[in-house]
Amino acid sequence: MFDELSVTPRLPRVPLERRVAAFAIDFGIASLISTLGGNGGYIVLYVVAWLILRVVVVIRNRGQSLGRWAMDMKVVDPKYRSTPTLGALAKRESLTGLGSLLVLIGLANLSPTNGWILFTPIPLLVDCGFAFADAENRLAYHDRFTRTVVAQTRRGYSLDIKVKKIIDRARQRVK
Repeated sequence: MFDELSVTPRLPRVPLERRVAAFAIDFGIASLISTLGGNGGYIVLYVVAWLILRVVVVIRNRGQSLGRWAMDMKVVDPKYRSTPTLGALAKRESLTGLGSLLVLIGLANLSPTNGWILFTPIPLLVDCGFAFADAENRLAYHDRFTRTVVAQTRRGYSLDIKVKKIIDRARQRVK
């Protein structure tokens, strides 16, 4: 069914913690932008910011959003080994954007009387749970649905490596 994805072992795999960190960076940026919308407009502003960050920037930056750039990874169409089409990226980020929007709504409505907010991260967790269950290819549901993969790249900021070096230097100074 997913014959195009059978080439994924040849692409350099990205550790899941780096994917989570890149997602968190993009989620944080879109969330901060959405706060400009106030109580009523934050949802619309979040959706627009998410699509700009995760579709428009990715198309213009050869497969990298700001979070993926910081973590040295990019989205790839494995069949052509290039940036996915605008349609594929829009479908992919609509799925992840919906899950992240539900998380944002849950966080915005966080209070002791709102028990339903405990269920808001479930769609995102199910989507990403596919990647945790797939130890070989590390493909989330949105990757499988749009036939895309996340591959490592040398082009980026290497934020994770820089943070590790800072922590190692701090540990050496403490010793």
